[in-house]
Amino acid sequence: MAGGALGLYRRILLLHRALPPALRALGDRYVKEEFRKHKAAGPAEAQRFLREWENYAALIEQQINEDKQKLREKTVYGIRLTEEKLNDFRDEQIGQLKELMDEATKPHKKISVSKNSEHKT
Repeated sequence: MAGGALGLYRRILLLHRALPPALRALGDRYVKEEFRKHKAAGPAEAQRFLREWENYAALIEQQINEDKQKLREKTVYGIRLTEEKLNDFRDEQIGQLKELMDEATKPHKKISVSKNSEHKT
């Protein structure tokens, strides 16, 4: 993948700064893994990969702007995947999607700090 990929990668990480902390951490980790995996992708795969990430960046940017303008009561990030879109995914991608969903929906432990600085969960 060429230099355009680096600019897109940076743009996405910048956009993630506006997300809630848990989503940002999850998104950053996923973006880094995916861009790393696709470094040596062939031209056709790289083009599709970049197009999908450009669409993602545009969507997240729009949702962040809507959140800033309070256009929705509650901001929901991302989109619902249609059955048609899911059918285009390879088995590996479906597995990754399942892992993301599991990570995004698992309860987060709350950590509190007591006066003597011991961590409690």
